[in-house]
Amino acid sequence: MGGSKDTYTVYPIGHVRASEGAYRLEILEPYRPALRLLDRFSHVQVFFWFDQHDLDELRSIMQAELPYADSVTAGVFACKSPVRPNLIGLTTCALLGVDEGAGIVRLAWIDAFDGTPVLDLKPYIPTSDRVRDVRVAPWCAEWPEWMEDAAAYFAAHEVDFGG
Repeated sequence: MGGSKDTYTVYPIGHVRASEGAYRLEILEPYRPALRLLDRFSHVQVFFWFDQHDLDELRSIMQAELPYADSVTAGVFACKSPVRPNLIGLTTCALLGVDEGAGIVRLAWIDAFDGTPVLDLKPYIPTSDRVRDVRVAPWCAEWPEWMEDAAAYFAAHEVDFGG
């Protein structure tokens, strides 16, 4: 795709580990001091790289059919598809524990594959990350308002996220 000639370099700070219902981030040694006091927060925003979609032909796709919305094709900036120009994923995760020395961040859940590169972590802070008056597209208007209610809702309604 055309556009700016600028390029940017990002480095993984760790990787997602997901197996048998257990989720954690393994942070690489040089970045472990950055975990200091993260355990004071209940949630963390995890930025990751959709590495399994890192192909030029996938980066050029600008629209995706939504598996959870019949007959809806949305621009990739209007959905959380892993197919996008820059393969950055973001999930807010409940934080279960942090072991700074070992570089382990335990999570309740994350929607990333085992081995996915982690790019950054930011604490979830309601003042800057929560919005009172929000509008969502019709295909997700019936979804629960709160993350804590999502698992039960999606299990009962068999929503297909295409994963």
